[in-house]
Amino acid sequence: MQYLETIKALDGELYNLKYHQKRLDETIKNSNIILKDIVLPPASGLFRCRVVYDAKNYEVTYHPYKKKNIKTLKLVCDDEISYARKYCERSAIDVLMQKKSFCDDILIVKNGLVTDTSIANIAFKYKNNWLTPKKPLLAGTTRARLLQNHKIVEEDISVKDLENFTQVALMNAMIDFDIIPNENIREIIC
Repeated sequence: MQYLETIKALDGELYNLKYHQKRLDETIKNSNIILKDIVLPPASGLFRCRVVYDAKNYEVTYHPYKKKNIKTLKLVCDDEISYARKYCERSAIDVLMQKKSFCDDILIVKNGLVTDTSIANIAFKYKNNWLTPKKPLLAGTTRARLLQNHKIVEEDISVKDLENFTQVALMNAMIDFDIIPNENIREIIC
């Protein structure tokens, strides 16, 4: 089985490396992969550093990054989906993406609870707090950092709860905490 870390690099600087290293170490026990020693990004520009690894081998590639413009999310349900580790194999998510219709991305619902989009963890604004699903498909590195810094709070979030929220934000290693620019959540969730 192959796993993946996606690390943001801007002008040669790597972002949130300790969270990526922690996830790698939790994925492969007793790993000898030290990210700071193997990820050496270009000195200029914004790059997505892609580390594909297993228990014995790794490969690092660098890709110029252009942010996807996500303004709408299609609710899709799948009670069987599992993505507890950041696997290279994403066929179950790819199948769900075929259901997105005219929307930009999907919002996956498992057992009646909101989880993640196809590429990011998610948070919803309720009064003055940002809430993130307690049971995401993948516990992302940006999500872990924001939880540790008390910027977001975990909650079980059902589909019916969505009408109570005023804003939506996506979070992953490349976009950090990105608020979708629309005050009407009903226009974001298709």
